[in-house]
Amino acid sequence: MRKILIVGAGQSGLQLALCLQAEGYDVTVMSARTPDEIRGGWPTSTQVMFYPALDREREYNLNLWESVTTPIEGAEVAVAASPGVQAFSFYGPWDRPGGSVDQRVKMAAWLELFEERGGRAIYHSVMTSDLAGLAPMYDLTIIAAGKGEIVELFDRDASRSKYTSPGRHLSAIYLNGVAGTVDFPVPRMRASISADEGTVYYMPAYTHSGPCDIVLVEAIPGGAFDIFSDRPSPDENLRRTKALLNQYFPWEGELYANAEPTDARASLVGAFTTTVRHPYAEVAPGSYVLGIGDVVVVNDPISGQGSNNASHSAGIYLKSILERGDGPFDPQWMQQTFDTFWARAKDSILWTEILLDPLPEHGVQFLVAAAQFPQLAYEFARFFPFPDTLHDFLTDPAKTAAHIESVAAAQ
Repeated sequence: MRKILIVGAGQSGLQLALCLQAEGYDVTVMSARTPDEIRGGWPTSTQVMFYPALDREREYNLNLWESVTTPIEGAEVAVAASPGVQAFSFYGPWDRPGGSVDQRVKMAAWLELFEERGGRAIYHSVMTSDLAGLAPMYDLTIIAAGKGEIVELFDRDASRSKYTSPGRHLSAIYLNGVAGTVDFPVPRMRASISADEGTVYYMPAYTHSGPCDIVLVEAIPGGAFDIFSDRPSPDENLRRTKALLNQYFPWEGELYANAEPTDARASLVGAFTTTVRHPYAEVAPGSYVLGIGDVVVVNDPISGQGSNNASHSAGIYLKSILERGDGPFDPQWMQQTFDTFWARAKDSILWTEILLDPLPEHGVQFLVAAAQFPQLAYEFARFFPFPDTLHDFLTDPAKTAAHIESVAAAQ
């Protein structure tokens, strides 16, 4: 039986660990926090998982919250012409719903499930220096801890990494009591956009206490939305978020009159530099470790790709490990495994870059046209679960114009 060590207990690491366990592998997970510490901690993400990623969980019966999570049916976009004035909006449905489960709930439960099924979990922080002794003890060591000094093992791939600093400063809060929209009650992800200041996302979710709502502020650094750097308490975070919404997006702000944080640690502040790293590193002579998920591909949350990439990377790595059989997990295999993941992840990076950078004229034209033609609204929403479809008509101005003309003529 092949022995595999996974360092980190997030979406990619635990999904892969549970799937390998089901396939008969001897898997050890090292986590810096116990399930109770994860459950009682601060949020780590604002995940909306789209149905292709959820299908990877369903394949191994890891979709434990499907019956209680609010199905997210699609994406709505509202663009402000100026503070408080809406220029246009549109809604695009997804072919199948997505969902969002607080990772404090999900990862704590998955860790417990892994142990219940006989897996070995070691609760201890792992430093880079520890890996020289650990890696030779296993057939394969995978690094799934996307934060901390251990990530620095993997060098930045300058040819694939456009940014050197965060494109947005982030603030998120988990809430109860956000009112529904009477005129359009379909549960959906909502994006309210100010071209000069940033974007505010709303998404239905599930947390400790049950169904809830998440608000994510994607602030352009130094702008009017960039007001959370002092890491305010959840109550103060909510007060500032309400004021921001009421000033810039009052159609959204009016829904928050009775909102309150879900718990005493319901908020999150941070920033991510969208980055691609080289996939493996030598930690001792002849001993290599392989990065997975956001260890090697980090996306700003503006494109909703983080947890989805993590899930897809776990599925792709699983298939590669199974196909390897008794063969060596050498650097060549590691690079090939990552390359298969990169073939999918590269379009998620492109989608992130499109949303972070000032939208080019043909992109603006597409958004305006999406408010007129449901087909284009559907196609825009579909970029989130399927960023590869960007190449069909959004990456080239001539293709965009021709596509808009074609859809307009048909309707």
